[in-house]
Amino acid sequence: MDSAPSLAATLLTGALLGWSVAWPPGPINAEMIRRGLTRGFWSAYAVGLGACSGDFLWALGVALGAGALADLPGVRPALAAVSLALLLFLAWTFLSGAWRGWLRHRRGEAEPAADGALDGARGGFLLGLGMALSSPWNIAFWLAVIGQQAQGALPLARSLALAAAVVTAAALWGLVLCTAVRLGARFATPAWEVGTRAATGLLMLFFAARLVLALLGG
Repeated sequence: MDSAPSLAATLLTGALLGWSVAWPPGPINAEMIRRGLTRGFWSAYAVGLGACSGDFLWALGVALGAGALADLPGVRPALAAVSLALLLFLAWTFLSGAWRGWLRHRRGEAEPAADGALDGARGGFLLGLGMALSSPWNIAFWLAVIGQQAQGALPLARSLALAAAVVTAAALWGLVLCTAVRLGARFATPAWEVGTRAATGLLMLFFAARLVLALLGG
């Protein structure tokens, strides 16, 4: 029981994860920036809210599965192994993306922007929802995060609190991004692209290292 993280620590972990995976450049952020510059705040922010809704649906499914299986013999070590592999994969994905972004901007090439065909706030929400639900990275992310927490005997309710914290932090990032775009800030710079991807990759490595220490200590 003592190994289970406190609610405050769970919420802090979720907020840190949610912010870190939301801010690197990608199709959702690119679409929010494009809409913010051309169609207004709500059309842009609706994309982020739709993506957050899709993320929570993935999180709910993974949390329910982890909660149902975590107490079976041998499941927690297997879940921890899957979590470790996915965390390392995500770290490699973000760090290699940072490296490619640095090389691309050295050559003077721009980050390709997403092309959204749905207009308006409702269309933006559906677009963001579809992008999140169809992304193969989401299931990997949630398996890694909730699988790691299940190793620490995290109950189902705490898994859902973790998912809610991740999604809330991601939604707050979308709010900051869309507001800044409307106020004229320029986020899509080479330094932002490379720096945020590198920082997120290092954060995934940190959680992987923490999981290894937990496994060795357990």
